[in-house]
Amino acid sequence: MTVRTHMSKKQKTMTAKPRKSKGNAPKSKLRRSLTTLFRLCVIGFLLAVAWIVYVQWKVQVAPDQPLPEQVDVGIVLGASLRQDIPSPGLQERLDLAIQLYKQGKFKQLIVSGGLDHNGSKLTEAEGMRDYLVQKGLPAKSILIEPRATSTYENLLYSKQIMDQKGLVSSIIMTHSYHGSRSLDIAETVGLKQPLVSSTKSEVLFMPYHEARETMAYTKWIWTKLLLKAGI
Repeated sequence: MTVRTHMSKKQKTMTAKPRKSKGNAPKSKLRRSLTTLFRLCVIGFLLAVAWIVYVQWKVQVAPDQPLPEQVDVGIVLGASLRQDIPSPGLQERLDLAIQLYKQGKFKQLIVSGGLDHNGSKLTEAEGMRDYLVQKGLPAKSILIEPRATSTYENLLYSKQIMDQKGLVSSIIMTHSYHGSRSLDIAETVGLKQPLVSSTKSEVLFMPYHEARETMAYTKWIWTKLLLKAGI
């Protein structure tokens, strides 16, 4: 009996599982943390790529809206002046406005844009008005909005002018890459069924402007969320 008891204890000793070293636990926990962090980084990277692809799709596919016979007012979104003269890119927007004005799409225009910090003495709106007048449009048909420093302000302040003048329907004129964001902003500030007429650029370096628009569109979505949250 004594032998059996001794053998039984020996067998238990031989078959007992070795205990894990306590030193392995921190390493295992660290590996799990690093794996989780890596997965989160991959997910974040994929989400960022998906967002960039989505925004670039919005940039490339400008709003394609049929224009009515006539609206109350056309709105030209500002861009930079060069020595108080509209830059070549801004001239493309203004030339589109002249074309639509001559087609009878509107009888009044709002030109929107504040003072550039590039040595210009005129606001963007004033420079735009002067260009349009030189091209034959009557000065009395042009309303200036000289405060805006962003697309959001362009459309917000233009709407304030429209409300004061009793103007409701509108066509917004800008470049194609800028059209989707402009339409979303117009709807957000409360313009009634806004329309966008856009032009492709022959003078702008589009890779730069399209990449910049990705950041601008992302910033706008964040601003839009803050506005809806009342912040």
